[in-house]
Amino acid sequence: MFAAAAQISTSAGGRYLQQLCKHWAHHLAVEYTPQRGQVVFPRDIRGADYPGDGIATFTAEPNYLGVRIEATSLEQLESLQGVISSHLDRFAFREAPLSFQWSTAGQPPMNQAG
Repeated sequence: MFAAAAQISTSAGGRYLQQLCKHWAHHLAVEYTPQRGQVVFPRDIRGADYPGDGIATFTAEPNYLGVRIEATSLEQLESLQGVISSHLDRFAFREAPLSFQWSTAGQPPMNQAG
């Protein structure tokens, strides 16, 4: 299992969480409340062939949006990081690009602009 987490500074985390979840609920398995959301990205999404499904969990806090990704391969993890950061920047266009500092188990944090 591969995992990465980030805390994105914003006071609109709850709004972004709900926008992301509503957007993906049209095609993916999604569960969410105003404070927490979870999206399952299928192993074969868009022609991919990952070992298993990827899961993104979002947590809205007063000053940030927490994001945690669990993936079954490094390639899937990197792909989901890109998908999530690009979608967040699209929904947060007034604040974009948001600053992501992904931390992964056993690796130093990876700085990445949205």
